[in-house]
Amino acid sequence: MALTWTPLRCGALLLGLGSSALQAQEQPAAPAAPATEAASPEATTLKPVEVRASLETEGRRQATAAKIIIGREDIERYGDSTLGELFKRLPGVTTSGRPGQGGAPRMRGLGSGYTQILIDGERAPRGFSTDDIAPEQVERIEILRAPTAETGARAIAGTINIVTRGGYTKYVNNATLGAGVEDGRTSPGASWSRNDTVDGLAYNVSVSVAHSERSNGQTKDTQSENLATSAVVNQSEATRSSSQRDVLHANARLQWNSAGGDTFTLMPMVVATQGTGTSASVLTQSDGAQAYNSSTGSSDSSFSMLRLAGSWAHKTDSGARWLVNSSLGRSQWHNAALRSYTGGSALGATDTQSDQHDTTWSNTLKLSQSIADQHSLVSGLELEGNQRNETASTLRSGESALSDFDGNLLASSLRAAFYAQDEWEINPHWAAHAGLRWEGIRTSGSVSAGGEEISNNSQVLTPLLHAVWRPNLAVKDQWRASLTRSYRSPNLSNLIARPSINSMYPTGSNTELQPDTAGNPNLLPELAVGLDLAFEHYLQNGGLLSANVFVRQISNVMRSQTALETVSWSDAQRWVARMQNVGSATTQGLELEAKLRLTEWLPEAPPVDVRANLSLMRSSLDGVSGPNNRLDQQPDGTANLGADYRLKGWPLKLSANLNFTPGYTTRLSDTQQVFQSDKLVGDASVIWIFSPSAQLRLSASNFSARNYLTGGSLLTTNSASQALRQTTQTTAPTYTNLQAKLELKL
Repeated sequence: MALTWTPLRCGALLLGLGSSALQAQEQPAAPAAPATEAASPEATTLKPVEVRASLETEGRRQATAAKIIIGREDIERYGDSTLGELFKRLPGVTTSGRPGQGGAPRMRGLGSGYTQILIDGERAPRGFSTDDIAPEQVERIEILRAPTAETGARAIAGTINIVTRGGYTKYVNNATLGAGVEDGRTSPGASWSRNDTVDGLAYNVSVSVAHSERSNGQTKDTQSENLATSAVVNQSEATRSSSQRDVLHANARLQWNSAGGDTFTLMPMVVATQGTGTSASVLTQSDGAQAYNSSTGSSDSSFSMLRLAGSWAHKTDSGARWLVNSSLGRSQWHNAALRSYTGGSALGATDTQSDQHDTTWSNTLKLSQSIADQHSLVSGLELEGNQRNETASTLRSGESALSDFDGNLLASSLRAAFYAQDEWEINPHWAAHAGLRWEGIRTSGSVSAGGEEISNNSQVLTPLLHAVWRPNLAVKDQWRASLTRSYRSPNLSNLIARPSINSMYPTGSNTELQPDTAGNPNLLPELAVGLDLAFEHYLQNGGLLSANVFVRQISNVMRSQTALETVSWSDAQRWVARMQNVGSATTQGLELEAKLRLTEWLPEAPPVDVRANLSLMRSSLDGVSGPNNRLDQQPDGTANLGADYRLKGWPLKLSANLNFTPGYTTRLSDTQQVFQSDKLVGDASVIWIFSPSAQLRLSASNFSARNYLTGGSLLTTNSASQALRQTTQTTAPTYTNLQAKLELKL
């Protein structure tokens, strides 16, 4: 998918949309629907849906800093079993991994720290997967395309805030029971939440459990061509693997209101996951010199997290509001993997064990106050700490392969921040939001057992400015602009990481395509200056049309770089990949979104609700020649087209969505590039409504299942200093997932 547009052309399109909308503002408003039509049974049935949609749309319109709000209706629409399946349909959001298997969300095609993930306004803890939260436990999802001083500036691509259930009192109990089938494997799940008030205590309790089984087989083909001799060696590794995973997630929100007006809130959260996997592979090579003939593997992993958060809100007589938040959390991981090899030169087995424990705490203090009914001032202080203790060992044929790194490894990080921001209602037509945030992070630890402690310090001052202009108050159209500074800090694993040996070449020397990995304590944070320009045209029945242009100038870009090193864990030199600061980059794009009922466009059309979004992105990294010198894992775009229809006279609602992300190639250096095939994912669901409190949902996800291809190419040299071209392609099948879910609201 070749793109020839530029930011100037994007701006022209944006201005064109704005001109069309402003012309529409001069037209008289459409007459109100007759009272008899509004009182019809169908209108009465659909009214609650329209009210919820308008509240979400109104919340988006009133926000000075751009915010997209995804409410319960959109979250429930397809009966997704994980949030990862839902994320791919959100405007400008893509997911990692194979089609139909969810994955971590990436705004504007950028993940790995570019996208900030918040849970109830707090950064998600390390190791926490959004797929661990059942959609039934989420009240709404907020997407912020530009950072604010209050939500934090570690959001170059943007912020996704997941707000868990709480305060929703229409029904006391909400329960779901369902099961999915994928490639003949069944994955059941259930969830329950209760909302009630007892003696002044308002509480919400949510629990979800799920069991999933998945096939993860793939075939990896590698071709090595000696450019000096024209000799070609072909290698193929066919792997059959499967995995099982069990998830328990529980959270609660307990809220007391004192007689003096103070509010006390406790929010405990528990997450526990257990996973197992098995694999078997066969390796063949055309010259018969493969490292091994076959291998078998097994893995066992677990993750658990316990977090308790509390808050106290106090409002003074002068109208100022104090908010104090504190949280304490404990997370632990256990990972065990055993891989046995037969044949070739890699006889024996590799046994890897690791246990990690993280203790985290945070305290925040926020003061909000209004001045002259025009300024809303917010200032705050944040302190956050993390202590990690890791015990690990790697045994190869019973002997330690990483003896210098076995044992207890300690690492810690401390973050401090303070900020101030002002939301200024200048007049009914203009509003502005200005903020300033300082944030500093210190990370320290040891890279080997008993080794010298190393540390990394970084600090960033980030000014942020947002503005909104409403040219005609008779209609709800508006223009937005944001000028911000944001950053991406290296995580603790990038800085201080225990080396990991490549499993394809566990002994001797490896290849540049199959490197080991390790940390780099000298990393600097990435800094970005961003500009967003948007136009929003709001329709009368809760729909909208919007267009957004963005650009980010990023310095100190971090990227994995591979080099040949003399290492302590091998007598031979090994290729090792470490994160490095490699230069500057620019990313830019256009984001279009539409939500409307067809009758607003074509009066004679059926009452079908249509949702569509299109995002076009491109980026370039200095120091790497083009084409395709893009930021890692950023596609050229993504698109969604969805529709909902309620059958007239039938208790059935139909929904369908088509998601497309084009394939792309990324040039990592002048000698290496990687590629990823396109993703085409179709989803559909049917809801059979028995009563207002009971319904059955049948859904199909990834019904256009296709093979997913990834790979790359590399120009390198062999031990005889001869030029070598290596190409790889991994073929991974995907499957259709069928779901049935009974939903009860009592």
